[in-house]
Amino acid sequence: MRKAAGSLFGLAYGDALGKPTEFEDYATIVARYGPGGPRELTGDPALVTDDTQMALAVGEAILAAGEIGPRALEPALRRAFLAWAASPDNNRAPGMTCLLACEALADGRPWQQATETGSKGCGANMRVTPVGLVPELGDEERAGLAQLQAALTHGHPTGLAASELTAYAVWWLRGGLPPADLLAALRDRCDEQRTVYREEWLGDLWRQAGARSPEQFIARGWAETAAALDHVAGALAGADRPGDPCLATGEGWIAEEALATALYCYLLSPEDPVAVIARGAASSGDSDSIACLAGAFAGAALGMAAWPPAWAGRIEYAGRLSRLARAWD
Repeated sequence: MRKAAGSLFGLAYGDALGKPTEFEDYATIVARYGPGGPRELTGDPALVTDDTQMALAVGEAILAAGEIGPRALEPALRRAFLAWAASPDNNRAPGMTCLLACEALADGRPWQQATETGSKGCGANMRVTPVGLVPELGDEERAGLAQLQAALTHGHPTGLAASELTAYAVWWLRGGLPPADLLAALRDRCDEQRTVYREEWLGDLWRQAGARSPEQFIARGWAETAAALDHVAGALAGADRPGDPCLATGEGWIAEEALATALYCYLLSPEDPVAVIARGAASSGDSDSIACLAGAFAGAALGMAAWPPAWAGRIEYAGRLSRLARAWD
């Protein structure tokens, strides 16, 4: 079923659909595309944003590292992020947190001193999908790597927790978890991991953030992410579902809301992936990040065949996406 390909290309398709709507209000989007949102790629190639670019950076860093562990992956991620920051293609309205952290990472200082400890922006988890697709990772490795790739730029504990859950949503859906069971599984993980601080991967980040203890530091992240998941459950159970998904679960500029609103868009119609990403793109908040995560979820569950066949040859970076997919399918 080529589920790694389905997830990676789904991320890019959602990103491309959400790119032109990111800074538009819902009424303007509906006037242009209708209430269902945009459902066709535009351009040849159809351009993506920094969301796909940085997801590729994470995936390619994993392959380049050659082994799984923080000592190999931290420098590989650092190199990939700095290459992205210096690239002439880095002209897609990149997030300020990523730019500031990369500027600090460039001088070689410990990453815990370079990261933006006060930021939990969605840049933490819009790029984490590859971590959910690597088949040989164990539980500790998947969780640690998901948090590390976030922490290099976004040192807030909620960015770490939301990134871990984003990766696990991809992993579980790829493994066949029914979509109806996904939200409860993610919520249970919030409770199970509430005071688990992964020191091997994060080092003294908690001290840099000014927390009283590692447990107190990470517990805040899990609590805020759990609250966002509870909003998704409430929105799905409610009779009144607004057209703009951001009104239900948040605008997606911060990590836990990007996860929540992407899940909401996905779980409304998990069997129709194009409707999923169109719904994410037809949103008043961070449309490209919401749609890219929703597309990653849909593609992980349904595989590459669920997407329109003609899109694969038209999306930007198709060759790099295919290389990662071949490694993990």
